[in-house]
Amino acid sequence: MTHEVRDLDDGLWIWRLSYPDWHEGAGWPEVVTSTCVESGGEVAVLDALAAPEDSEVWSRLDEKPPTMAVVLKPDHVRDVDLIVGRYGSRAFGPWLFERTNIPKTELEEIEPGSELPGGLRALYDGRGRNETPLWLPEQRTLVFADALIGADGLRIWDTPHIERARPALRELLELPFERVIVAHGEPVHDRAAYERALELPPYDE
Repeated sequence: MTHEVRDLDDGLWIWRLSYPDWHEGAGWPEVVTSTCVESGGEVAVLDALAAPEDSEVWSRLDEKPPTMAVVLKPDHVRDVDLIVGRYGSRAFGPWLFERTNIPKTELEEIEPGSELPGGLRALYDGRGRNETPLWLPEQRTLVFADALIGADGLRIWDTPHIERARPALRELLELPFERVIVAHGEPVHDRAAYERALELPPYDE
């Protein structure tokens, strides 16, 4: 199993794990990324996938327990129930889920434009209710679930909604971000890579 912890900035780190149910033909890389951010006195984990019990991930979270667990996308429920049960975190996410991937935890709904505790803000990615990326103002970072993928640099993940997604993603350039985190592929990219992704053909495995 791939297992990596990476510090990115003050109060911002990621962990990367092999997805336990991954299989050839899944349509996305085996290793996925989860994010932890401290902002405005809150500690949030985003699309958290549980690490092995002896992992550094848990020692870090135990030291600064997450006050929020956020699901960015209906099929990124992952281990939100475990985080909430272990730390008593508030939970946030979309109001719509896939029938086979519904959390037991009652999530507080977020929509594009919602502001979460700590000043985190949900964004619009142009793909309807597929995802609410987050803006982390203290770290000047955007965090995406599946709107973009770190493959051959940074690319927009192909979607039937590409004609809406591309201009919506372009509008996010109005935010003063310096870093982009994505769940799949190479996780961390700079603003220039994001700008290039808007002009490249979408990623279609």
